[in-house]
Amino acid sequence: MSIEAQYSITRGDFLLDVDFSMPSRGVTALFGPSGSGKSTLLRAIAGLDFHPQGFLKVAGETWQGDGRFAPAHQRPFAYVFQEASLFAHLNVRSNLEYGFKRVPPQQRHISVERAIQLLGLENLVARKPETLSGGERQRVAIARALCVSPQFLLMDEPLAALDEASKREILPYLESLHDSLGIPVLYVSHTLQEIARLADYLVLLEAGKVVAAGPVPQMLTRLDLPLAHSSDAGAIFATQVAGFDQVFHLTHLDFSGGRFAVPGMALKLGQQVRVRIAARDVSLTLEHQGSTSIQNIFPAVVEELALENDAQVMVRLQVGDAPLLSRITKKSAAELDVQPGKQMFAQVKSVVLLA
Repeated sequence: MSIEAQYSITRGDFLLDVDFSMPSRGVTALFGPSGSGKSTLLRAIAGLDFHPQGFLKVAGETWQGDGRFAPAHQRPFAYVFQEASLFAHLNVRSNLEYGFKRVPPQQRHISVERAIQLLGLENLVARKPETLSGGERQRVAIARALCVSPQFLLMDEPLAALDEASKREILPYLESLHDSLGIPVLYVSHTLQEIARLADYLVLLEAGKVVAAGPVPQMLTRLDLPLAHSSDAGAIFATQVAGFDQVFHLTHLDFSGGRFAVPGMALKLGQQVRVRIAARDVSLTLEHQGSTSIQNIFPAVVEELALENDAQVMVRLQVGDAPLLSRITKKSAAELDVQPGKQMFAQVKSVVLLA
């Protein structure tokens, strides 16, 4: 079952006109540049702003449309803003309990203790908000949102107000929510790194329109979309830790197209790990090279090419059942006769663990 949304919203000379659906499980990222309408759409979905030209159905229930408009207080969702906005006079535990106590007992499916555990707040429960770091306050805000046992979690750039150190602190907790919660999450962001790490599905918004929507690995590598042509364009792979090389201190990560060898041994056997491969770190060859320092080499099939600029092209390949991007020069593409359907080998010079 999916979540369906249709809105036509006019604000001055800006028109938000969208019609899309998203999965009812996992994390859906709403991505686009500033001014594309992301926060306007999120507030409409929450019922914080009323727009008559709107329709929203969540888990088979119509929240707006067919003559019905459920106000925000009647919608079983939680909203995490950029700023934590905690109650300053209450400690962390009391902030969490405030929302929890407002939910009828029969509708509670996330306890205060469970929220504390999910966000790693065990050592913070007695502290007041003024004593917390920015990352700690935002973790409390997310835990407070969970304590209302929402059926839908809306997050409006929850890391935007944090410095890089605080972002690194909170991202693992957001990942744990992804794995632990069975509720859909709509996550607004304009940062590709966050989306690559957290999201399963992507809705691309531009100038008030939904340009495209689909699973993140496919969206990031579609050559007809701008995401595949940015300076940090790359592909996402879902892998599983398959073993370790004790001699050379490497971890083996299996995926449908083979096995990555990555430095370090900090992961656990069987652990699910996302990796990101930048297009600039993938070279192509016609034969499997034996005398090379590159350890990760995979058979690949060319799917399509697109011109990047006067000197470069972007190549989309299929490795196993996963797409991969390679940015190479036009000269290399000509000399290798790179064309759709051609069998080649992709040489991956660097693999980034998204963990």
